Amino acid sequence: QVRLMESGGGSVQAGGSLRLSCEYSGLAHTTYCMAWFRQAPGKEREGVAAIAKDGRAGYDSSLKGRFIISKDSAKNTLYLQMNGLEPDDTAMYYCASAQICHYKNNAPRASTDYFPYWGQGTQVTVSS
Repeated sequence: QVRLMESGGGSVQAGGSLRLSCEYSGLAHTTYCMAWFRQAPGKEREGVAAIAKDGRAGYDSSLKGRFIISKDSAKNTLYLQMNGLEPDDTAMYYCASAQICHYKNNAPRASTDYFPYWGQGTQVTVSS
């Protein structure tokens, strides 16, 4: 059984930083893909970043390099380092996993079409 649990959300002022964590279990160790998504009130869930088992990462282009996805396989934990936070980053952030990654321009894609396993989410609120 796949289990994903996010933590690290909170309230920060614009320009601040947060690091989200996602502890996971039950994933097949041979191959898997991990990703972060977010959903703001009244908006669709959107992909933020994805990372393949070999460490290749892909990001939503609108982030302009402010976020970094990483993972520590020894700790079964996925991370999202968020810097230069803006009020538009306010959303519920979700961790997700899939058995394989889908790629675009050789980078894994964070698309809701490809990720069947989800955590409960952690809230990030950025004030101006």
